[in-house]
Amino acid sequence: MINLEDKKNIVLSLNEDFIYAGELSLELRNKGLKEIIKSDNTPVTNGDLEVNKIITNKIKNLTYDIPIVSEESSLNKENKSLKTFWLIDPIDGTYDYMHNRDEFTINAALIIDKKPEIGIIYAPAKKRLFYTYGKNMSFEKINNNEKILNCEKISEKGAVRAVAYSNNLKPIIQELHKKFKVTEYTKMKSSFKFCVVATGEFDLYIAEPRASEWDIAAGHAILKHAGGIITDFEGNEVLYGKKNFKNPSLILKRSKKFNNG
Repeated sequence: MINLEDKKNIVLSLNEDFIYAGELSLELRNKGLKEIIKSDNTPVTNGDLEVNKIITNKIKNLTYDIPIVSEESSLNKENKSLKTFWLIDPIDGTYDYMHNRDEFTINAALIIDKKPEIGIIYAPAKKRLFYTYGKNMSFEKINNNEKILNCEKISEKGAVRAVAYSNNLKPIIQELHKKFKVTEYTKMKSSFKFCVVATGEFDLYIAEPRASEWDIAAGHAILKHAGGIITDFEGNEVLYGKKNFKNPSLILKRSKKFNNG
């Protein structure tokens, strides 16, 4: 069993590697990325693969007995009985990464008994590092100082600000935006969405079933431990280790009360 102090030490040890991997990802992009099309017709770059190597090697050293599932590796993806395991997405938002945009992120989450308990997300181009190792212990590191995240609203009172995967909302998303009285929404693609809800910059994110568990697990842990609410459309808890690691529908809420606090 991993206790709170162990979790804290794991996260703080990984933070340096995330920053190093992030700087390397930017260096490789500046030099010109090498792109490969995977069997599922999605792109991967040498940057994704180098970041994956750095993060997985460090995690193996820290927790050698816990299986790792990474988007960029076939290892453990056929295991149907995973309950405690790592989920890694070395670069979430590869399209943004390839096209010199700044919202791509590096992600790792430790799942314990199918629930995300550790989460680390680094947005290299934004120089923003987010992490959590327990309830009420979600942080953003700014200029080497920890700022605790508690989902406190920092946008204007009365507004309900949402992030959305696309500018063209599907009908079900439009309906739910109306239900939650969304006043404005902003397109955002990567796991950075979870972080800006945890910081209080935004109030809501809604998605139909799409993407995979490694895309959301680290953000889920950060937002959950900051006090946010994460469910599917039916209000069910989102668990991990599902068939093919596919996500259900998602509703992320900063708070039960969007408008005031």
